[in-house]
Amino acid sequence: MATKLEQLEALIEPAVQAFGCELWGIELSQSKHSMLRIYIDAEQGVGIEDCENVSRQVSGILDVEDPISGEYTLEVSSPGMDRQLFKLEHFERYQGEEVKLRLRYAYEGRRNFKGLLCGVEGEDIILRVEDEEYLLPHESIERAKVLPRYE
Repeated sequence: MATKLEQLEALIEPAVQAFGCELWGIELSQSKHSMLRIYIDAEQGVGIEDCENVSRQVSGILDVEDPISGEYTLEVSSPGMDRQLFKLEHFERYQGEEVKLRLRYAYEGRRNFKGLLCGVEGEDIILRVEDEEYLLPHESIERAKVLPRYE
């Protein structure tokens, strides 16, 4: 059975692709007033016009399909330089970069890690923190972000 985020992704992705963009990721926080945040990316970068176009299209789809109960705010943006990594492919793409990640549950007494993303092995992320390498299951990662390099 598909999760709420997977259902939303299936609804939204074709609209995002129609504008020549990639659906980078989705965040849904449900509370008294929910927030649906959609991240889009493109090879040539994403501008405000891309976000507006996708927002209008997705808003129409969500109005018809009504997958989120109650009121919510829709936000469409670029993933930015400190982009969040959602899928295994994202971790593969950003191999060699410094990342900061938080696990759903503690591993060896800690949930927060910051280190070099060495790659992906099956469903696991290889992260080097100082002189130690960790093999962390992708599904155990609550949130992961690329640490931007300023040169």
